[in-house]
Amino acid sequence: MEVKLQVLVMLAMILSLFSAASATSGLAVYYRPQYYPAACPGFNLRNSGVMVAGVSDALWNGGKACGRMLRVRCTSAANDFPKPCKAGIITVKVVDYCQQPCHGVINLSQDAFARIANLDAGKVWVDYS
Repeated sequence: MEVKLQVLVMLAMILSLFSAASATSGLAVYYRPQYYPAACPGFNLRNSGVMVAGVSDALWNGGKACGRMLRVRCTSAANDFPKPCKAGIITVKVVDYCQQPCHGVINLSQDAFARIANLDAGKVWVDYS
């Protein structure tokens, strides 16, 4: 049993390293409620909740991003706001398209942004995968 546990721990560590290595950096901003209706058909508060995001052309891919789950972690300030990041990683569902001029690659719901950064910062650099 102990050997199986050690193998599982090692596997988890390797997977977390791969996840961090394959992350992409980009600018994240947030939008306030109302989150719905969204550009992705069929997504609503009941089946998607408030941990959602809109994405810019960089990720939209003609709507194929709809329903994609993104893991997002705040990495640094995008302006002069001191220490905007909070610890942790969130998972959001892509339910919307951030039309130009979109001020970030990922436009997080206010609820999602508040979990990884101070709302007063307004925008932050994130890693996402």
